[in-house]
Amino acid sequence: MSKKVTIFGLHAVRALLQNHPERLVELYATKERQDQPLQALIQQAQRMGTRPQFVPKQSLDKRAEGGNHQGIVVVCLEAPQLTEDDLEKLVTERGRQTLLLVLDNVTDPHNLGACLRTADAAGVTAVVVPKDKSASMTPVVRKVASGAAETIPLIQVTNLARTLRQLQDLQVWIIGTAGEATDDLYAADLKGPVALVMGAEGDGMRRLTRETCDQLIKIPLLGSVSSLNVSVATGVCLFEAVRQRQSVSGN
Repeated sequence: MSKKVTIFGLHAVRALLQNHPERLVELYATKERQDQPLQALIQQAQRMGTRPQFVPKQSLDKRAEGGNHQGIVVVCLEAPQLTEDDLEKLVTERGRQTLLLVLDNVTDPHNLGACLRTADAAGVTAVVVPKDKSASMTPVVRKVASGAAETIPLIQVTNLARTLRQLQDLQVWIIGTAGEATDDLYAADLKGPVALVMGAEGDGMRRLTRETCDQLIKIPLLGSVSSLNVSVATGVCLFEAVRQRQSVSGN
């Protein structure tokens, strides 16, 4: 039987209803808010046969565990969990357009949510994280992702270094980001099948992850700060890949 999970926030709930309406189980909405964005979601759920339950804001606060629910919380069936076994199919389907985001040592759920949102915007094939020492999918992650958690695959793997080697066998070039790297992001070739590996701010990638990469690159920093937040650095790197790929396709 599928596990039930909680999702809250207008964008996250809207993404669920648009992409996976069959997973909706229950919908709770605040009595105090009557604006159009919230009412549109309530009406959509009603058309799907779900009867909304109107509750006080304090009840929603409790269900969202203090998160910014924006007046709506839903209970839904958890999406099927993808594993490293699903990566080969995804890479085969995307071919030379494969663009993977690998997050190593990223434990903050807000950073994971922000990275998912950016990955979705950049057309990433999937986001890969290790099962240990990593943030996992939570209601907070879904809220910060603003709907991207319902559209982009998040793959948790048991052994990240082994998964990277499997990707290399599939002709995916593994590029890690590190402050001490000598190669510059803007000189790197990001046009083919690529897995971009980002480490946590401060600690960076783990040693074995770093050693498995085919290439290490850095974002040139011109000011006094020594590093960027991982979600910001992810956006910089992913959209450089987007720029290079669009220049090749002529778009």
